[in-house]
Amino acid sequence: MQFSTFVRIAAFTLAAATSIAANAQAWPSKPIRWIVPYPPGGITDNSTRMVLQEVSKQTGWTIVVENKPGANSLLGADLAAKATPDGYTFLTVIAGHAANATLYQGRMPFDPVKSFAPVSLVGIAPLIMTVNNNFPPKDVKELVAYAKRNPGKVSFGSSGVGAAAHLTTELFKQETGTFMVHIPYRGTAPAMQDTIGGAIQILVDTPSSLMPQVKAGKLRAMGMFSAKRLPAYPEVPTIAEAGGPKLESSTWVMFLAPAGVPRDIVNRMSTEVAKAVHSADIKGKFEALGIEPVGNTPEQAAKYLDDEIAKWAKVIKAAGVKAE
Repeated sequence: MQFSTFVRIAAFTLAAATSIAANAQAWPSKPIRWIVPYPPGGITDNSTRMVLQEVSKQTGWTIVVENKPGANSLLGADLAAKATPDGYTFLTVIAGHAANATLYQGRMPFDPVKSFAPVSLVGIAPLIMTVNNNFPPKDVKELVAYAKRNPGKVSFGSSGVGAAAHLTTELFKQETGTFMVHIPYRGTAPAMQDTIGGAIQILVDTPSSLMPQVKAGKLRAMGMFSAKRLPAYPEVPTIAEAGGPKLESSTWVMFLAPAGVPRDIVNRMSTEVAKAVHSADIKGKFEALGIEPVGNTPEQAAKYLDDEIAKWAKVIKAAGVKAE
């Protein structure tokens, strides 16, 4: 290679590297849009806003959260999937995103994996099983025995078909060999009211949703779907401690970007999110909500999502769950 050619190539490479660095330094130069595909006020929305407020405090960035609920989160996810991959649109997803990959396979306007670039798994929230106060079983061991003696006569509610709470109870049924009837609702609130009122016997959901009712004496806590007791609720045993199978299940919060967003931007956002999640303020707030802070790398988040899709695909197919 001639020296002059080598110099030109070296100069071009240096210019390209300088351009990339300049672009990275310039981002963000305008507000970042963050889509939450659920209504305001729930654990998804609240945890997203908590973390992003901390990110904004750390960086000075302007991040605007937009709630875009609808179609079991598919509406908001579709908006993010089709956004320009320039680092100015991000998305929050929960365990339902992993379930949707199987429930709506071939019927989604985007690919739940290929359309996105994982940024970080923000936190994991183990679910809790609660029951109506008049339900005879006093622990999980008795519940399993009761359900086996009364097949089809025990009902459980959920916030909807394919929700983490629904699939967790289906997994519990599979692990214990019980037959209980699923009653889907449009959200946790009506399911909770019917559990309190006795129309259904069992309800699984997040501790932040159900523990206030337990503490008020309106529901009884049977166990947490976790490996160990949660610091916020040390009085509640794990499912295994209460005589059930060693079963862990949760909902979780993950941040995604549209596929094609420059890697340096994804990495920068991931770093800032992890820093926020592990701040003393966020860790304290998450613990109060029963959320385990994670804040991992894009690669770790991608592996977690793949594993969750595979896990829930098995449960969905074994239970014959169909999307509404």
